[in-house]
Amino acid sequence: MAAGVSQPFDAIDWSAPWLAPWRALGQPLAQQLLQDDPSVHQALQTAAPQGAPVVFVPQSALPEGTAYEQYIWDTRRVPTRDNLHDFFNGLVWLQFPRTKRRLNQLQAQAIAADGVQAVRGPLRDAVTVFDENGALLQAPDALWDALRARDWQRLFIDLRPLWAQARLVLFGHALLEKLVSPRKPMVAHVFHAPIAMNSIADVDGWLADQVEASAWSSKPFTPLPVLGVPGWWPANEAPGFYDDAQVFRPLRAAPVP
Repeated sequence: MAAGVSQPFDAIDWSAPWLAPWRALGQPLAQQLLQDDPSVHQALQTAAPQGAPVVFVPQSALPEGTAYEQYIWDTRRVPTRDNLHDFFNGLVWLQFPRTKRRLNQLQAQAIAADGVQAVRGPLRDAVTVFDENGALLQAPDALWDALRARDWQRLFIDLRPLWAQARLVLFGHALLEKLVSPRKPMVAHVFHAPIAMNSIADVDGWLADQVEASAWSSKPFTPLPVLGVPGWWPANEAPGFYDDAQVFRPLRAAPVP
């Protein structure tokens, strides 16, 4: 492994169900990092198709005092550290290039308008939340109704057979990193995707068109404890798994006017 690679790439369990959309691309790159001694940016660049919207460069390419998102937008270069976080970020760039470029555009536009502030504005905050921790759920309406109502009993137990018709695709690279060591409280911020799309490329094109500043400033996401998804974690087969109100929280009552 490259001298600067500090994270245990051999700890990634590529058989985990949430990594199914990422396995074909990510597992060979992780093996390359373990065996051939490249840096993460070099490994990612070997997998980038011709005409990709960005190239991967070492973190040292980012000039001091320059905003990361602005640098990417201006140069089409993604500074990349030798760790799991940036490895998964690179995989998302490779799988969702149009969406990542659109999110980066919104970040850069907000920085150009307002500068880099101590607290992100609503749009940058929403984009960052999805970029780091987002997911896409394609599911029958009944599952979505139960999820939005935080009716966990109905979502995961009463309607459990319906999950065979659903697909949850993780997008956030920080979430993918955290799930290398899965823990029950891990939550994704989920965006509603049409059930008809099959390929990741189709999802990427559709999602890139959905990312609009006016709509995303309000964070149009729904929290979902990902290890509650049927088939994703053996522990959720146990009676009482969904009774943990610290993880499966009820919907907050609307404030009284």
